[in-house]
Amino acid sequence: MPVLEQINDLMGIVLISTPGGYVVSLGQLSAVVLLLILGYIGSRFVGYLLGRRLATTAMRPDVIFILKRVAFFAILVLVVISALALLGIPLTAFAFATGALAIGVGFGAQNIINNFISGWILMAERPIRIEDFIEIDNVFGVVEQIGNRSTRIRRTDGVHMLVPNSALLERSVINWTLVDDNIRTSVRVGVAYGSPVRRVAELMQQAAVEHDDVNEDPAPVTVFEDFGDNALVFDLLFWCSARGERLLRIVRSDIRFRISELFEENQIVVAFPQRDVHLDTSRPLDIRMLSTTDKAGAE
Repeated sequence: MPVLEQINDLMGIVLISTPGGYVVSLGQLSAVVLLLILGYIGSRFVGYLLGRRLATTAMRPDVIFILKRVAFFAILVLVVISALALLGIPLTAFAFATGALAIGVGFGAQNIINNFISGWILMAERPIRIEDFIEIDNVFGVVEQIGNRSTRIRRTDGVHMLVPNSALLERSVINWTLVDDNIRTSVRVGVAYGSPVRRVAELMQQAAVEHDDVNEDPAPVTVFEDFGDNALVFDLLFWCSARGERLLRIVRSDIRFRISELFEENQIVVAFPQRDVHLDTSRPLDIRMLSTTDKAGAE
């Protein structure tokens, strides 16, 4: 079988030979490359199957993502060790090279390593999880993915924002849904002076209680906030189970619609800015009434 013999001879070609008797042939190198490719594909496939299997359970998406990543890197490490064993290279041979590489990487890729380690810290401590609604630098959004270098956040306007993992640990981040989804919000209304304040508070409370998305515990509270320049100011404070600013805005809008309806039914006027103008009457005022013809002639 000349073809097999030719292939065998081809794979036996020596590519690397050292004075210590270490030899790397073309066949070994080809097997290692094939092993690395299959190992990478296999690790991704195992992660996909693991995520699909765990998605049917009650496990949170961030926990599933962590397990998928751990499985991927664990299989990848085993593949690399197997590849080194196939080449006959002991791990101790890389002790010096690894130290030198670590020093070089420490100076040249400091930010990359910082973000990589920060990503693992975020997944281990879980101060920020996938599907959490967070606020950073006055930007609101939902965490979609925690990657090796950066975290992908979908802002409330639909734009995707990439934030370095280290920034999420170094800056002040507000996680609206870290412990639970309960968020307190408020609606402020100003009514005209002379309005029955007790009745105003009751109607505002009624508008909140009637809404399905407002929590019963803690119960909504109406606060007579202040005697304003042009209005009596009331604040309606209530809690909602919301995972984002969008739902809060919709709930506040619905409550404002209902408050407007209740105020109209009870003849309560929502205040608007007013100004009293005082004229100096210490001197006679020259007031004239001009007809349309006089105005045209004056022009």
